[in-house]
Amino acid sequence: MTTTTEPVLGESGRELVREVLIHGPIARAELGRRLGLSPASLTRLSKPFLDRGLFVEGAVELAGAVGRPAKPLDVRVDLQRFVGIKLTGDQALGVLTDLRAKTLGEHVADLAGHSPEEVVEALAAVVEALAGSGGDGRAVGGGVVVAAGGGSGGGVAAEPDPSRDGSAEASVAGAGAGAGADAGGVVELAGVGVSIGGKVTGQQVVLRAPFLEWREVDLGGMLSRRLGLPVVVENDVVALTEAERWFGLGRGIDDFAVVTTGAGVGYGLVIHGRQVITPDTGLGLGGHFPLDPTGPICADGHRGCSTAMLSTTSMCASAAVGLGRLVSYEELLELAASGNAVAVQVVGTAGRSLGRMIAAVANLTMVGTVVLSGEGIGLVDVPVAASELRAGIAADRDPDASEVRVLTGDADFGAWARGAAAVAVQARIGALGG
Repeated sequence: MTTTTEPVLGESGRELVREVLIHGPIARAELGRRLGLSPASLTRLSKPFLDRGLFVEGAVELAGAVGRPAKPLDVRVDLQRFVGIKLTGDQALGVLTDLRAKTLGEHVADLAGHSPEEVVEALAAVVEALAGSGGDGRAVGGGVVVAAGGGSGGGVAAEPDPSRDGSAEASVAGAGAGAGADAGGVVELAGVGVSIGGKVTGQQVVLRAPFLEWREVDLGGMLSRRLGLPVVVENDVVALTEAERWFGLGRGIDDFAVVTTGAGVGYGLVIHGRQVITPDTGLGLGGHFPLDPTGPICADGHRGCSTAMLSTTSMCASAAVGLGRLVSYEELLELAASGNAVAVQVVGTAGRSLGRMIAAVANLTMVGTVVLSGEGIGLVDVPVAASELRAGIAADRDPDASEVRVLTGDADFGAWARGAAAVAVQARIGALGG
């Protein structure tokens, strides 16, 4: 693998890469406007990335009757690969993605136990499986090679990379095919992201993860040493919100909220293009917002809170009482769609509760867009739930208020892992020239 000496980038260069990654293909005039750059400055900043293969030019666009035709800029999304992993109390679900967190393959590993060492081994197994096959047995460019940075770590195919001199730029914006794929088609794995339902600090240390009974575990450091790769650890809702902000339904929207439903209920907020992060982020405070004073009681003793009304576990428990048997979440939704009275009642009540939560978010934050995501969001595909959701929003909004735009994201569990990959991509881009 050949390397070149890379110029050190300033913040303008990093912002340029972010804008092209998020909004590309993007016209140069629009890019210059967004960044406050003259055409000459934009040309100067973008040239190193074009020379080294990170940027590519799109089809020629006509910019009026005079002047030279312009070519929009985009990133070469297949230049590098990332692994994102969602960690639960039982499993580690991983995805292999490109630079825009698009899933290329998946792999799941069961946890042997909850000790940090056992969890790290499960996470490493996911990375190794995806690195070896590209996920689901599909090879990517003849196999993915993990760039070494401190030891290959038990089974990850590792290749010394002289471009790793402490500067992430040398790899990300390295010499064309040399940084992303060598002559044999080998693709470099650039980083790993892990998302977890808990409180995380510094994108490395898990301060609290109740489902693992963890306190102050340096998961990022342990896994990075195990793999010899950059590792980012983040709260799962924060990571998913970042994925929506950069690559998903929130792309190009300055102010929006994210509400997730599944095993729990999560809430993220983006204002002026940045996610709101506080010392209490990761504590799951959105999961106990009061919605129904007559509703069921959650495990923490809150009656009618968002978790009690919207979590898949709570909904299935409520349905089981009326049906006289256990039921899965998927079956519950199918029963509701087919008109089963018990299922219609449970699903309809959940739909109205979700509408009330959306209205509360819009009322208190004054955002006009709410993105729904998580493995439980298939709820809104059931007609009775969709109808009750709209009724719940209307009941709690001023009749003269602007309509709340509700966007529905992916209902599959892999959305959480893609969020983890997205924060790994962010960290990589943020380190350019560092």
